[in-house]
Amino acid sequence: MTCRLCARYVVTIAAALALGLPAGLAQQSQELVIAGRDGVFGEAMALATQWFTEERPEVEIELLRLPYAGLYENLVISLRERSGAFDVVMLDDTWAPEFMSAGWLRDLEAAGMTINPGFIGSGLDASRYPYAEGELFAIPHVGNVLLFAYRLDLFEAYGLDRPESWTEVLEAARTIGEGEEGVHGVVFRGIRGNPIVTGFLPLLWAHGGEILTEDGEVVFDSPQTVAALERFLELKQYAPVGVEVYDSSEVRDALQRGDAAIAIEIWPSWIPALDDPAVSQVVGQVEIMPAPGEVEGPSPMLGSWLLGVAADAPNPELALEFLEFISTDDVQRRLALEVGLPPTVEAAYTDPEVVEMYRWYPAQLEALRNARARPRIPQWSQVESILGDFLQFVLIGQMTPEQAATEAHRRIEAALPR
Repeated sequence: MTCRLCARYVVTIAAALALGLPAGLAQQSQELVIAGRDGVFGEAMALATQWFTEERPEVEIELLRLPYAGLYENLVISLRERSGAFDVVMLDDTWAPEFMSAGWLRDLEAAGMTINPGFIGSGLDASRYPYAEGELFAIPHVGNVLLFAYRLDLFEAYGLDRPESWTEVLEAARTIGEGEEGVHGVVFRGIRGNPIVTGFLPLLWAHGGEILTEDGEVVFDSPQTVAALERFLELKQYAPVGVEVYDSSEVRDALQRGDAAIAIEIWPSWIPALDDPAVSQVVGQVEIMPAPGEVEGPSPMLGSWLLGVAADAPNPELALEFLEFISTDDVQRRLALEVGLPPTVEAAYTDPEVVEMYRWYPAQLEALRNARARPRIPQWSQVESILGDFLQFVLIGQMTPEQAATEAHRRIEAALPR
């Protein structure tokens, strides 16, 4: 709890006691404390709170805009200790299994919240525990999803169709990489950790590979995993030298300069710059689509952010009211238009004004409809770290795909509780 929040809490209770009222009554005051992210997420939340208080001027809202690690740390400490510091909390969907299984969030449906029927299914599934079938402990707030980008002008010049499979992606990367001087066939984030894992997961899933079964059994050491790793290595042949240490900025720069024909991973926040002539040499030439399929259909990776109500929220009814407000079609549409926040409701993706501003939104909606969440386990960060190490070992030639699949499988089993 911040000092400011502590002070408010103490003063409010003291005032209630001075009036001879129960201390608990003070907690029903028209105040909300929201723990959220910084950056564009914080800008969007600030706008939403402004609009909410325009309708409800008697409500006071304190908004915390925290960096990723700081938000996680503050939430874990407060929710675990049940300090009552926050009403509304924002969480990465990878934190959801930990928070929801620990009982740190309220069941929104049981609390009587009206749920927008227009939510896109993948985001709503990630808001439930157990995944897709259990109680609704949050609502989807940011419709982040991994997308795929390719140079339409180069595909047309070489007579190539939109790639519907990773086999076609490889063929296109080879054709353009070998035929177009100064242009690499493909680019991706190869740096160890979350970046390389994020780009690899849609490829793994498309080849029929999995990390875990629904029952939590590790199944990474499989022919499907090996096939995906082999395809990853084949793609590397047409990537820039040093792609093993590429992160977001290198991928974005390669696309904007026109140095790459394909990016296997691109996020909604990266896309507007591609059509900005001040920074991009490929304005209007980059096409956006969901990640391709292979033996399985397209499985873009979900990167959603969620909003929930703390189990110990001092003002749960007001928090529910705010969640209902921020998830309406109109507010989602306005947040997209004002700050570019990726919506989580279908209506915002089909609104003509929104689509005119964000030409790739139909593709983003298609990706969200088919998106998959990362494994729903509290230990995901450990598993991701292990995968990141062994994927890079393959990329730099220290291990074969078979060796990496076997050793990563063994390490993941050892990291998970038995």
